[in-house]
Amino acid sequence: MNEQRIESKWDYFFDYWDIIVGSISLPLALFFHFQHFSILSTLLAAIGIGAFAVTISEIAEILAERFGEPFGSLVLTFSAVLVEILILFMVVLEAKHHPEVMTTVKNGIIATVLVDLNALLGLAVFVGGLNFKEQEHNEDTSASYTTVLFVAAAMLLVPTTISFHSSENALFKASLIIAVLLFIYYFFIFKFQTGTHVHFFKFKKRSRVKKYIKEEEDNYYFDKKSSLFLIMFLFFLLILIGVLSEIFANDGVKVFDSFGLSAGFVGILIAFVTVAPELFTAIRAAKNDEMQRVINIAMGASTVSILLTVPILIFLSLIFGIKLTLDFSPLQVGALILTILLVWKTTEDGETNYLEGLSHLMIFISYAVIAIFY
Repeated sequence: MNEQRIESKWDYFFDYWDIIVGSISLPLALFFHFQHFSILSTLLAAIGIGAFAVTISEIAEILAERFGEPFGSLVLTFSAVLVEILILFMVVLEAKHHPEVMTTVKNGIIATVLVDLNALLGLAVFVGGLNFKEQEHNEDTSASYTTVLFVAAAMLLVPTTISFHSSENALFKASLIIAVLLFIYYFFIFKFQTGTHVHFFKFKKRSRVKKYIKEEEDNYYFDKKSSLFLIMFLFFLLILIGVLSEIFANDGVKVFDSFGLSAGFVGILIAFVTVAPELFTAIRAAKNDEMQRVINIAMGASTVSILLTVPILIFLSLIFGIKLTLDFSPLQVGALILTILLVWKTTEDGETNYLEGLSHLMIFISYAVIAIFY
């Protein structure tokens, strides 16, 4: 009897560890923040954000199964992007007292895309490729996304190019124009993805039975709740993440500066925190031989990160009297374009294997090395 109780407790912890860890981390992060223990508050805030992000991924996955593709992946993508916007915007607000953090924000924007397209996609393709010789997806999906990503990268080159020869005022105006164009572009992409060409983002053919079948969580609390409740709970979690993000940004600026960490490396750390929900879901999907879902998550999140996160951050910054410009470094733009080219080659034939996944991981690790020491 005692053994059954112990096993039941472990099962409960395994199912809800993310909520437990997040709920413990939040008050502790607040306590250490007000006690001015910046290292502990930053660490606990990051742990709390990551834990609640996992909860978001679990809930988003339940909604994804109910809504089907591509809407399911959109739920997860928007959830993750909201986390990204919250964290980066809190860092933007620190620019009032520490103007140098704007470099970290720009690094965070680019790093999030690189993490999605290299770390997340690479790891999922690598893990899936080790279990299956080749995995298939709808090539129309990747073709559409790579076209969009190429155009988005080219648009980001505009303010970057202007920054070399024009004034700060001209750079800011160009950034505003590009932000508006990015937002308009995404409006039509969303319509394309969910309306006129929804079939481009679905996968119907399967050459084999799934090797891994997802176990039904009959006793999982959120499986029993309505979609409306789950959506409302997602917003509640985002509020908690917003509180943790404010602590992470406020204390993290001091901690990262005291440790002498480069802005590029901090951007990667922020990116991994924001991408956590998508990362766990993508790996599970790859193990289930659902490469279509992996492509939808990785490339869809990257698209939204550029076309939606950038305009929202710029307009929110304006409200608070902060000027955020889109002058990225040649390294950042170069890494972005190189990554998009690699994604194009990896996905163009509708098949992936573990070597392609490993190639993405190598590119990402190489970029990380530059970001640390550059």
